[in-house]
Amino acid sequence: MKERDVLNYIEKKYPEMSKRFKEILDEEYRLFCRKQHDYGSDNITLGEDLSTEEGRMVSLTALVVRMNDKINRLKTIIIKNKGRNAVSNETYMDAFRDLSIYGIIAQLVAENKWG
Repeated sequence: MKERDVLNYIEKKYPEMSKRFKEILDEEYRLFCRKQHDYGSDNITLGEDLSTEEGRMVSLTALVVRMNDKINRLKTIIIKNKGRNAVSNETYMDAFRDLSIYGIIAQLVAENKWG
């Protein structure tokens, strides 16, 4: 099946889910832009030269650590606290959003498109 046919099929079969998925992507892009404006690119590069493989690996390693922190926070909120916040200023939805955005940032770094 061609990709366009698959997209049409999913959007027709699951219109509400498809619409919300696209909205979430847009919301996360806007959040990414706000954070990028606040923090800049250096918090991801850690001062490394991302045009080199070594520099990208350092940055990707730092992203894995950040993602692991978010996963551990999710474990605490979802599993240990049954969905109740352990941290007053971050919900499990915030942690899911951050994970999603970190995943995209990691792809940008790996593809040498960061910054």
